[in-house]
Amino acid sequence: MCGFIGTISNSNIDLDNLIECNKKIICRGPDNTTIYNSKEHKFNFSKEKNFSFIFNRLSIVDLTNLANQPMYSNEFNTLILFNGEIFNHIELRKKLINEGLIFRTKNSDTEVLLLGISYFGKEFVKEVIGQFSIVFVDYNKDNVLMIKDRLSQKPLFYKQNSEQLIFGSNLESVCRASKNNQISDESLNEYLQLSVIRSPNTIFADIYKLQPAEIIEFDVSEKINIRKKSFYWDINGFMDEKKFDKDEFYNLMSDSIKIRNQADVEIATFCSGGIDSTSIIKNLSKENSNINTFTIKFSNKKYDESQWSNKVAETYNTNHFIEELDSDIGKSDIDNIIDNLDELYGDPSLIPTTILSKKMSQKYKVAISGDGGDELFGGYTHLNNLINKRKFNPYLLSYIYKKYNPKRGTGTEILSRSSDLNKAHESYFNDYKLLEVLKISSKKHFFDKQPISKENFIKQIQLRDYKFYLSEMMMLKIDRSSMANSLEVRSPFVDHRLIEYMFSHDFYKNKKYKSKPLLKEYLSDDFSDNFLNREKKGFAFDIENWILKNQDFVKEVLIYGKYIKNFNKNVFQDLNMFKSRMNGIRIWKLYLLEKYLERF
Repeated sequence: MCGFIGTISNSNIDLDNLIECNKKIICRGPDNTTIYNSKEHKFNFSKEKNFSFIFNRLSIVDLTNLANQPMYSNEFNTLILFNGEIFNHIELRKKLINEGLIFRTKNSDTEVLLLGISYFGKEFVKEVIGQFSIVFVDYNKDNVLMIKDRLSQKPLFYKQNSEQLIFGSNLESVCRASKNNQISDESLNEYLQLSVIRSPNTIFADIYKLQPAEIIEFDVSEKINIRKKSFYWDINGFMDEKKFDKDEFYNLMSDSIKIRNQADVEIATFCSGGIDSTSIIKNLSKENSNINTFTIKFSNKKYDESQWSNKVAETYNTNHFIEELDSDIGKSDIDNIIDNLDELYGDPSLIPTTILSKKMSQKYKVAISGDGGDELFGGYTHLNNLINKRKFNPYLLSYIYKKYNPKRGTGTEILSRSSDLNKAHESYFNDYKLLEVLKISSKKHFFDKQPISKENFIKQIQLRDYKFYLSEMMMLKIDRSSMANSLEVRSPFVDHRLIEYMFSHDFYKNKKYKSKPLLKEYLSDDFSDNFLNREKKGFAFDIENWILKNQDFVKEVLIYGKYIKNFNKNVFQDLNMFKSRMNGIRIWKLYLLEKYLERF
């Protein structure tokens, strides 16, 4: 797991500035930093260009110096910068050796990618199981490929014009390297509504991030232009109703966990006490008697699930570590978390995830998590609500929603009861009412309107959750909170093979919906119904009490901030008038925005 920044240019490159911009990326790979540039290396494009690449390595697989990056192939005249992990690299290496390719390294997954793409072309990535962002340079063809993994687990940003291409693993770094800090008003409004800015856009105008499973080809022969954009994978291509085989699925799940438990360093495991992480721990315990589990204990019992995580640790005899967290966490600690966040992300669950990642990183470089389980197994509360809540006329509810006081909250409880499944699902993620509080007029609809029909709608809702909530939100949170602490997180339930299997088979056909029946059955021999069927809490932070305790400086930031002052100075007073978790999240989202914009 690593991070990088690079520039290809028709003019001189300010290497000192690039090195300065790289400082924000070093946390992603503190074990080794390597600089490649056109002045010190003989290889170049047919039309000579200036280039500088800086790579920061977190050594996990093949710890030797031969596995450092950027990695160059003398045979093909190609170079790769790769952030991530390839979990089936051993099998792919064997395939390439059978093709006659010669490896310099003993076990590097980077070299597998370098030689695989050099030999087979970009299509090779379809055979890869992993999490990755890749920049692949073909000097013979004056071609640069940028490739993103299927679920957007690893970030990649770029700024391009005819004279220069800048790319990197950190948005702020690319912004400073390109000297472009122009804020997009449309992206700001999207953040306010959705708590995130969806790819390909960022908060900055003309700086973009790759979308899930996207490949962008750049022609750098003379002027630097985008040659082609394409996608090598889409969940939509697997919407089928083949007969579901439970044993086949369990075997696939076990393999996904097994291949993510391979590394040349020790591995830890997140243990929330939930069904997802517990299932992973049970699977690991079958072949591993030395499992290291970590959890957060919240002072507020409303959010605390440590009793359940303790039960899991006891059941599987793990080495269990507990990090305590309450709403007294200091302003400086919160601001440090925000400072390490290169993209705007308004969900306060970022806070405990970052704190626990920091705890784990003191002893470990790799951790396994249960992220993706809710999407894969239908575990979200909103899915259950959409199926079981009483539905009302959408036109009537739309009228009531318009009259709803925006200062009271998002109005989710109103629209979620709509018989229009599109509106009902959207209501759980979209906060139009916050724009009313801020007195911002926006006609832009920021939520993808992929229609949900009543036929097979469970899969359609899951599809929406994958494309928005998992790919655009959850993966961002996991990556930034962990990599800020030099910790690689691996998520077995995000394996594309599991996703393809679930969507292409008839698991819910002729069955009444139940939350995570596969995992609950998997755990049923080890835990009671009380454990398996308890109310879902999630990994939440007591943000409303934190704001209450720190309201003086939070209010000051919002009153004198760069952004809010242009719209409604009384926003804190207006939202704090109606104390609720939702308004607490809104205040947090605005506070984070102001602290983020302070940097620029």
